[in-house]
Amino acid sequence: YKNCNRRGIIAINIEEGDELIAVHQTTGHNEIVLISDDGRSARFDEEQVRSTGRASIGVKGMNLDRADEGAGARAVVRSMTLVDPACTLLVAASNGIGKRTPYDDEDGHVFRKTSRGAKGVIAIKLKEGTTVAGALSVRDDDEVMLLTQAGQAIRTRAKEIRTTGRNAQGVKLMNLAAGESIIGISRVVRTDEDTEAAKDTTGADGE
Repeated sequence: YKNCNRRGIIAINIEEGDELIAVHQTTGHNEIVLISDDGRSARFDEEQVRSTGRASIGVKGMNLDRADEGAGARAVVRSMTLVDPACTLLVAASNGIGKRTPYDDEDGHVFRKTSRGAKGVIAIKLKEGTTVAGALSVRDDDEVMLLTQAGQAIRTRAKEIRTTGRNAQGVKLMNLAAGESIIGISRVVRTDEDTEAAKDTTGADGE
């Protein structure tokens, strides 16, 4: 990526009908989590993904055959994020329901490691006709933005979203109008203005 021109350079070859969903800068020794639209997650070591040139397709990260073969077309990867033991995995569904789940607990891995190319484990229990809208690694002091296909947005604190196990539906993140659905979530990048505004709302006694 040393020599880029104004039009950019190829980062990955995309097959027809496919699309790029996420890019992360890694150390070479991170753990990766892929989350599919049917609510499954595959966690594996980055070292399992061999290094290739820019103009290549790459290797399979997750088996996308749906658990329910009668559900129609193959699943798709909706999100990719890096495992951080200090974070929880926030998963939001298209119907406005979501939850946070720890990556690990005292008994071992909540999101146990699979191998690259595995079908993965359940990340969120979805109602029929519902898909995963997005997923993020978040800390308690993070804020997230949820966006609907109608252009509505809501900003909320991660710590206000209840933590539950993998095989759970979660709680309501956003009230949706009939026919409306969440299409994406993102972490809010705090600016100096946000920090100053937070200070202004704090009383002189610190309350």
